Amino acid sequence: MTVDRQEISLLVMAGGLGSRFGGNKQLVAVGPNGEAFLDYAINDAHDLGLGQVVIVARTDLQAPLRAHLDAQHGEDFPVTIVHQDTYGPTRAKPWGTGHAVLSATSALTGPVVVVNADDHYGSTGIAQAVKALEGTEGNAAVLVAFELGRTLSATGSVSRGVCRISQGCLEELVETHGIRAEGNRILADDPSGELSADAPVSMNLWGLSGEAVDRLAGQWASFYAQNSDDPSAEFLLPEALDQQRAEGLLEVLVVRSKEKWTGVTSRKDLKAAQAAFAG
Repeated sequence: MTVDRQEISLLVMAGGLGSRFGGNKQLVAVGPNGEAFLDYAINDAHDLGLGQVVIVARTDLQAPLRAHLDAQHGEDFPVTIVHQDTYGPTRAKPWGTGHAVLSATSALTGPVVVVNADDHYGSTGIAQAVKALEGTEGNAAVLVAFELGRTLSATGSVSRGVCRISQGCLEELVETHGIRAEGNRILADDPSGELSADAPVSMNLWGLSGEAVDRLAGQWASFYAQNSDDPSAEFLLPEALDQQRAEGLLEVLVVRSKEKWTGVTSRKDLKAAQAAFAG
């Protein structure tokens, strides 16, 4: 049985601290009318006819986030806010993207498209995820992969999940750090080497079944049992889903996108992002 679009939620992960940016980049204005990145995702969800939008944020962001949403969207499309920092043990650093999705399960009722609050996936990225998710059955999930060369920052290095794909499905996701352009080459520090500009990479644009989300609870329990004393350990969504895939519980269909990613890692990226939305 395939997925009904109105059953799909958009889940926006907005709980990060923005340490490299130096503040709450979730609400930084990038659009001509004060839009933040997440506003474009919310508009996509509305236009695509999704059932609801859920934002995972921190408790201290509740008031400014709600004021921002009311100003940008009014009553047109209700948005639910859940607090990642109230789910499980509290600590200064959020527990990671897998924990963020898990913290929203009380507000989710079925399949979900997951996005980062500080990324823009082009005009068709979220639509690609929704369309692919609609066609899935059973244990399938969706990853929208972008060309590495379209996801680089002009102001510094980035980390990306480099995908190995076989017959349209994800075979391996390698978290790769220190990626930057040097002349006509793209180099990485860890693992070190040269990468192709058209290498498919994950930008955390996922389409997940309710079953895949539910399985995160057991994975989180195992993770926490091993890492409860580590103040920087993170329960990351890509790693959790890759574990489900490796155990035969999940098949990840990869949809290739030609869109150019826009985002901000540091404040140096902000001017370029604003220029991209200025048209």
